[in-house]
Amino acid sequence: MITIRRLFTHIEDIFHEFGPVVPKPLRRGAIAAVMTNPFAGRFVPDIAPFMEELKPVGLMLAKKLIAGLQCAAADIQSYGKAAIVGAAGELEHGALWHAPGGYGMREALGWKSDAVTGGGAQPGNALAIVPSTKKVAGPGATIDVPLTHLNASYIRSHLDAIEVRIPGAPAADEVAYILVMSLGPRIHERLGGLRVDEIKRWDGQR
Repeated sequence: MITIRRLFTHIEDIFHEFGPVVPKPLRRGAIAAVMTNPFAGRFVPDIAPFMEELKPVGLMLAKKLIAGLQCAAADIQSYGKAAIVGAAGELEHGALWHAPGGYGMREALGWKSDAVTGGGAQPGNALAIVPSTKKVAGPGATIDVPLTHLNASYIRSHLDAIEVRIPGAPAADEVAYILVMSLGPRIHERLGGLRVDEIKRWDGQR
């Protein structure tokens, strides 16, 4: 049921946001798979099995985005996901991306299913829930994809978003599944709060 028409990648380097130019720019990016929506134009009561079909797509996109960012998986500090459903689809078709996109990206970044059981988790396992958003829209629509720190959702410096727009997509019978990653916090973050080096609980929250 997977028919991908396009892969779209967006990479950016931010040198400043109307403040001092930083020594090392912030690199972040997004990747999207524009694919046929197998449920477009009709109501299908049971769509959940399609999540299994999407799992390899999530892992593939995550690996391609890391490669596009020209970094190691260990360099990624924050992440997020989104979906834009074409006009012949429904919001629930975008919600199908929650598990495949989230777990695919976390797997590519070092998360293991047994990391949060038994002896507890260790730093760098992509422990935090992957924030997400979704919408039904036409070709060329924009979507703001949220970012949070991959190991602790309460890290204030990494609360951000990436605006994603795929020219000419999705068509009415398509859906665009999106992943985003960043190699650091907001370029001029200075609002305090919990710092990365203060993460203690390793439960994905604090």
